[in-house]
Amino acid sequence: MSETLEAAMVICFGISWPMSIVKSYKARTSKGKSLIFMTLIWIGYICGIGSKLVSSKITYVFIFYVINLIMVSIDIFLYFRNLKLDKLADNK
Repeated sequence: MSETLEAAMVICFGISWPMSIVKSYKARTSKGKSLIFMTLIWIGYICGIGSKLVSSKITYVFIFYVINLIMVSIDIFLYFRNLKLDKLADNK
């Protein structure tokens, strides 16, 4: 049961990140995004992955941690791209 609940939690986050990525990509601005928040989520996924590896409890949920980590990383990359675009727009 605990694996099912953990999977549901990670999948719900996993559904949210693509929406955030699309919004970041289309908005072309870093305004309204929190780098600290995304970094803390990223660290949380690293800790979750580390926990699975250290405890040798690698189940199907593990892949969702990895996928979510990749998606958060993409959103962080887009934050920096958009920050650069914001600076270029401010200089005009």
